[in-house]
Amino acid sequence: MRISELSKRSGVPVATLKFYIREGMLPRGEAVSATSADYGDEHLARVRLIAALADVRGLPLSRVREILALVDDPAPDPIETLGRAVGALPPYVEEAEDYPRARAAIEQAGLTYEPRFAAVPQLESAIRAIEDAGLRWEPAVLRRYADAMREVASEEVAPVGEMAVKDAVTYAVLGTALYEPVMLALRRLAHHHLLVSGAVPPPEVEPG
Repeated sequence: MRISELSKRSGVPVATLKFYIREGMLPRGEAVSATSADYGDEHLARVRLIAALADVRGLPLSRVREILALVDDPAPDPIETLGRAVGALPPYVEEAEDYPRARAAIEQAGLTYEPRFAAVPQLESAIRAIEDAGLRWEPAVLRRYADAMREVASEEVAPVGEMAVKDAVTYAVLGTALYEPVMLALRRLAHHHLLVSGAVPPPEVEPG
């Protein structure tokens, strides 16, 4: 297909496609003449990947390039590659040498503490904000979220074991970026439903 057809099928303007090519984000098509090139389905898939990443709120172009580089040339350790790819997604928080709040929460939840993984400083920042706002943050609250998210995560990562690293990176990044808003929306809808239906459960009483 010509670049005009690639534009039509992808919904991305020709000028933007040419920008992707100049920036090295989209491979050049196979030259068929001095002024035109032919593009295949692999180009269409790449454009759709770039467009999906570009649609992620707050994702700078430099981060899109970073993720594409990991897709094209993953590190030998797939866990490191996946961690770096997910770490390229927002929110971006300040890194430190230690994350005491996150470490304690992760240990209580029975999860793996790895300070280099982007979610650790994100959790530290989130817990600090909760504490600063005077909201509840005790083991019961942590357990509520950790247990629910472990169940969701278990279902989400199940297909990764059968994927090549390149496909796993794409799956993890897009899945993280695009399903997280779904989880947030469903949580808010559940709040609304419980309130309007009068089905709000009574508060749990901690054993004394």
